[in-house]
Amino acid sequence: AKQEIRRLSRENPGAAIIVTGCAAQIEPARFTRMAEVDRVLTESGKVTGLLLADGRSEAFDLVVSNGDVVHTYNRLLRDETSVRAKARRLASKRHSMSLFLIYFGAKKLFPGIAHHNVIFGPRYEGLLGDIFDRGNLAQDFSLYLHAPTRTDASMAPAGHECFYVLSPVPHLGKLNIDWKVEGPRYADRILSHLNDKYLPGLKESLVVQRIFTPEDFRSELNSHWGSAFSLEPVLHQSAYFRTHNRDERIKGLYFVGAGTHPGAGLPGVISSAKATSGLVMEDYAH
Repeated sequence: AKQEIRRLSRENPGAAIIVTGCAAQIEPARFTRMAEVDRVLTESGKVTGLLLADGRSEAFDLVVSNGDVVHTYNRLLRDETSVRAKARRLASKRHSMSLFLIYFGAKKLFPGIAHHNVIFGPRYEGLLGDIFDRGNLAQDFSLYLHAPTRTDASMAPAGHECFYVLSPVPHLGKLNIDWKVEGPRYADRILSHLNDKYLPGLKESLVVQRIFTPEDFRSELNSHWGSAFSLEPVLHQSAYFRTHNRDERIKGLYFVGAGTHPGAGLPGVISSAKATSGLVMEDYAH
């Protein structure tokens, strides 16, 4: 941890301040990275630890899951009979849209572009209908374009820029296409649109590119249907009606993230962490 803090101090002093402050509060904490969790272990309605994918088990008095809530209940708690009905209910709820993202770098500067850019297509209501109701991959799109080198030039080599662009798309439950085939085609359409309208000369100056599809949300992030924001924030799935931060049946099991109270988005998930930490202190600070 100290070596990582020293590296951050050289590369990004702002990030180093955050990491140093966190480390000062939680030492002597032990961090285990790149350890896939196979299941949450329980006994008599209480958390007892975690079983890792490599077969190791670790004993814990409490577990806080920041993974997808449907994945947690359906996979990590698959041996816990008391939550099976809840797992089925969560899987059947309405889930948010997914996203199609392109991370790319160019050997050219685009000084006319801002750090944050929202690019609206020719339709609004019709595009929302394609995403949420009809499950169509539309020919047009609305985009968010992020250009971090506009604020921090060290994010890319001299004379280069880095970006990501995202396009809202239907989740896999509504549009289960082969993204390995359609993804590169869709990326080319988006990059051509940016090249023609906002980033002239982009395609000929590309030096690196990576796409992240709804299938990647499902396979890499364990997101149900590849949804980017967990449960859809309709009235009956928002705030109190989302998954509660503390499980009602299993003592020692807590949740943070997009699928729990109060909801998705950066302010929401940070607020969920604050609410959950308060519950943990309430239950275990004595």
